[in-house]
Amino acid sequence: MYMEKIMRVSDSIRYVGVDDHDIDLFEGQFVVPHGMAYNSYVILDEKTAVMDTVDARFGGAWLENVAAALGGASPDYLIVQHMEMDHSANIKRFAETYPSAKIVSSKLAFTMMKSYFGTDFAERQVLVADGSTLELGTRTLHFVGAPCVHWPEVLFTYDSKDKVLFSADGFGKFGANDYDDPEGWACEARRYYFGIVGKFGADVQSVLKKAAALDIKVIAPLHGPVLHENLAYYLKTYDTWSRYGVESEGVAIAYTSVYGNTKQVAEKLADILRAKGCPAVAISDLARADTYECVEDAFRYGKLVLATTTYNGGVFPTMREFIEHLTARNYQNRTVALIENGSWSPAANKGMAALFADSKDIRILDAGITVKIAMTDETLAQLETLADSLMNER
Repeated sequence: MYMEKIMRVSDSIRYVGVDDHDIDLFEGQFVVPHGMAYNSYVILDEKTAVMDTVDARFGGAWLENVAAALGGASPDYLIVQHMEMDHSANIKRFAETYPSAKIVSSKLAFTMMKSYFGTDFAERQVLVADGSTLELGTRTLHFVGAPCVHWPEVLFTYDSKDKVLFSADGFGKFGANDYDDPEGWACEARRYYFGIVGKFGADVQSVLKKAAALDIKVIAPLHGPVLHENLAYYLKTYDTWSRYGVESEGVAIAYTSVYGNTKQVAEKLADILRAKGCPAVAISDLARADTYECVEDAFRYGKLVLATTTYNGGVFPTMREFIEHLTARNYQNRTVALIENGSWSPAANKGMAALFADSKDIRILDAGITVKIAMTDETLAQLETLADSLMNER
């Protein structure tokens, strides 16, 4: 179990977060069948610091964890890296419980606190920014500005003694920490990243450049497991994602189908691609699949096929919404192939192409396919040609 690994992050750092198994939708939209973790940490030194709070519903349990880690002592600081409510909801409760503790955060975070709690804790503020430090005794905390990863007030914090990077929402994943995810870190971390952080690739690149100058042995995010080993893999993966690079060779196929004919075409293309040796084919029915699983696949692979029905002279609504999910997250550096179906006046391919008009480095293959209701021998020949184009595309 992850929990067994992260109760003690280091000899001087304790995990005091909580797991949420009651939640069904994270941020009101992401399905989380295995719950969520809200991570918080206590740093023990000559002065003690608590790193972030947790969701409002778990304030009591979290404060019990904090008190246990402190052994009855009062903390000197609460460090607030991120003001999103699943991490900041218990700031005021903490302040009331520990009236002598200072609150350490960015200028914008204190402005947000005023809006949230009606106070910015002016008498207790320790204002920090990119490059600021905080001495705890035997260790120094270094603050790293991480704006728009994924809110503008965000700070990362680096403990130069234990070489721990507290990474706010960076390197987070869906799932409670007491759930041993058989798919490992990447699957739900990818869905989390592209669903929540994906728009802000340039900002992630900026903070990764800062992190490259640090000697990091542990990454402690606000969601998901603490990362102790193989950190080069996590850093490289985040670099690929934030550059909108291709993580895995393969093709993602996303379709909508009213009466099953477009589905049949999409499934046939998948079969042809597999027969031709395509390394991976991920196929999704947009009307039934988890939207953010589909978004994840579109970003994971370098090639995307969109197959949809013409609807009201344009693009079927579910397909339109899916493409808008992609473009809102700066979908780029990809090859896209289009398949339309229409009973009398097919128009979906033109409409889909128009939705990518403002996207960067999207190559739409010329071998677009038009189906008139049902798949024919001509359609099969076109699918063979399209599959060859996708396989040969670099």
